[in-house]
Amino acid sequence: MSTNFYDKVAKKFGDYHSCHHKHITEYPDDDPEKVFKEKLLELSGKNKIALDVGCADGYFTLSVAPYFKKIVAIDQSKGMLNTGRKFQDEKKITNVKFEKKNAFKTGYKSESFDIVYSRRGPTPFTEAFRLLKPGGHFIEIDIGEQDCRAIKEIFGRGQGFCKWDISRLITVKKEAEQAGFRVVFIKEYFYEEYYASYKDLDIFLQGVPIFEDFDSDKDKRFLKAYATKLMTKKGIKLPRHRVVTVAKKL
Repeated sequence: MSTNFYDKVAKKFGDYHSCHHKHITEYPDDDPEKVFKEKLLELSGKNKIALDVGCADGYFTLSVAPYFKKIVAIDQSKGMLNTGRKFQDEKKITNVKFEKKNAFKTGYKSESFDIVYSRRGPTPFTEAFRLLKPGGHFIEIDIGEQDCRAIKEIFGRGQGFCKWDISRLITVKKEAEQAGFRVVFIKEYFYEEYYASYKDLDIFLQGVPIFEDFDSDKDKRFLKAYATKLMTKKGIKLPRHRVVTVAKKL
């Protein structure tokens, strides 16, 4: 995902939460975002320092800040980081530091953090292993290979296009173990979102990197075809796929 995409979103919407669209979500199993947060907070502590890789607008970072001694939140988008700092000032939170860094080469000292986490951001296992103290954890929620497959097939492109047979769960587990971690939890989740209207789905796609080059006018015929095909009584169906992982540095 390019830095330019997130700068564009920051410029247009200010943050993800200003991109308003009506939708409902149905989980046949647990909500993966909830599971990710629960796993993170289970390992949190007032004496612990965490690194958030790919913090985006910082909204999530700031929501969990009270559970840590300090959080260093990094991203490569200046626009998103500026939004995070604005939220921080508004909420008067002092234990978060936003910095522009490459998640795969941060420049921080080895064994500087108790926890490294990524919420649908980069997966820098080797760098995370170096940065973690012995006994520390890397926690992430990642996008599965089947996420939004139907709409990508209609558009003929998109994030992870045509990589349907490459299991993200297997790949993540393998990469974590190769970096030296022991995977203590990993599970994939499938669920559905239903968008109230064509306009709601259009607005949603403008603010997420499913299609980094999404254009409401140029992609109208594709989106209309998808909306027609996946329209249900609940709304326009968008199948989602996530993988939650907790890995420990022994």
